[in-house]
Amino acid sequence: MKVNNICCIGAGYVGGPTMAVIAKKNPNIKVTIVDINEERIAAWNDEDVSKLPIYEPGLAEIVVETRGKNLFFSTEIDKAINESEMIFISVNTPTKTYGKGKGMAADLKYVELCARNIAEVAKTDKIVVEKSTLPVRTAQAIKSILHNTGNDVNFHILSNPEFLAEGTAVQDLLNPDRVLIGGESEDAIESLANIYGSWVSQERILRTNVWSSELSKLTANAFLAQRISSINAISELCEHTEANVNEVARAIGMDSRIGPKFLNASIGFGGSCFQKDILNLVYIARSYGLNAVADYWEQVIILNDHQKRRFSDNLISTLYNTVSGKKIAMLGWAFKKDTNDTRESAAIYVADHLLSEQANIAVYDPKVPAKKVYGDLNYLETRSDEENKDLVSTFDDPYEATKGAHAIAIMTEWDEFKAYDWKKIYDNMKKPAFIFDGRNILDKAEMNKIGFEYSSIGK
Repeated sequence: MKVNNICCIGAGYVGGPTMAVIAKKNPNIKVTIVDINEERIAAWNDEDVSKLPIYEPGLAEIVVETRGKNLFFSTEIDKAINESEMIFISVNTPTKTYGKGKGMAADLKYVELCARNIAEVAKTDKIVVEKSTLPVRTAQAIKSILHNTGNDVNFHILSNPEFLAEGTAVQDLLNPDRVLIGGESEDAIESLANIYGSWVSQERILRTNVWSSELSKLTANAFLAQRISSINAISELCEHTEANVNEVARAIGMDSRIGPKFLNASIGFGGSCFQKDILNLVYIARSYGLNAVADYWEQVIILNDHQKRRFSDNLISTLYNTVSGKKIAMLGWAFKKDTNDTRESAAIYVADHLLSEQANIAVYDPKVPAKKVYGDLNYLETRSDEENKDLVSTFDDPYEATKGAHAIAIMTEWDEFKAYDWKKIYDNMKKPAFIFDGRNILDKAEMNKIGFEYSSIGK
């Protein structure tokens, strides 16, 4: 099938960057990103690209280059579906918070709504591409919905999981390790392969069956998260044996069988994918009675939660076993640098723990607005919105955020944190002044020389 028009349902962290790069590399294809969220679409269309709803290095430049030419953002979902030959489903698939599978299974209600919408609107044959992270055999459910609409439209279902790392998403799209396409129709697979083939070499475009493609995404994230939990487990051992986790990571990372990536000890992993995908994998394994498999992968999550709690417990015990009424400055709220995504950020859970101990939290993050900080805390429902606003303050200036603080907790590895005037920060803090470096980005000797009581992970 020749593809002249692409529709992507979902203008989020996957749909936005992916479609922008496809539009850039395929100027003859019209790409329309649609979403029911009018505020989000308005932000994508804002002339001031610093107000785009998603921050990714390099994304704004591509949007400026393509928007209004062959890249469009709209709330007219039915129109975009009807005009397209290929439809990407890129909607949120959160972990269920109700019913069977609560806390582990993926909630597919948005995916199903998309499929039903496509089935109702489509009048010509369509290629439907799963771009959201989905549990194995979801394609079968989508196919069942689409093929039982009672009309003569033919639908070809493909799985095309994303392997993007937030903060480097644009570079990951421009230079992917691989592009994975799973499907039954060879013609449909080649239609999508040709779109990626405009900038990705064919040997990097893998063609599989649908189920292998779906499972590969979950497995890749599980393996990466496992490495983080593994080095974090070793970091705790290092702290009790006077070993240095950075030296251990360097030593094992030079083993070609292991490699150096994802061996940075920290406060723990966050983001929208790792925890959700592992829990999904655990749920699938349990549903087949594979309890040993489920227990194995669940331990990755348990260790990650332990690392976050260990960090906050250490902070409290170091501050003489009480943080009640004390100002704790948190530098960073995003789950990692170079993104404004806060989903499953360690900062949220550490802050929640400290707030339960009646601490006063001061937050600075260069890309996360105050509204998002309060929204993340309110979502936990640990306390009321009013209580959160009483105990938490947000700042646009890191020096104001740290002024008068008893301690600083570094939660995100933003590069700018390394370049601060730490002597100035020290002078304006309560004494003794503590730094708890959850990302190991500062130099211990330098901080001690200034006068800080400095604590890091795995040292």
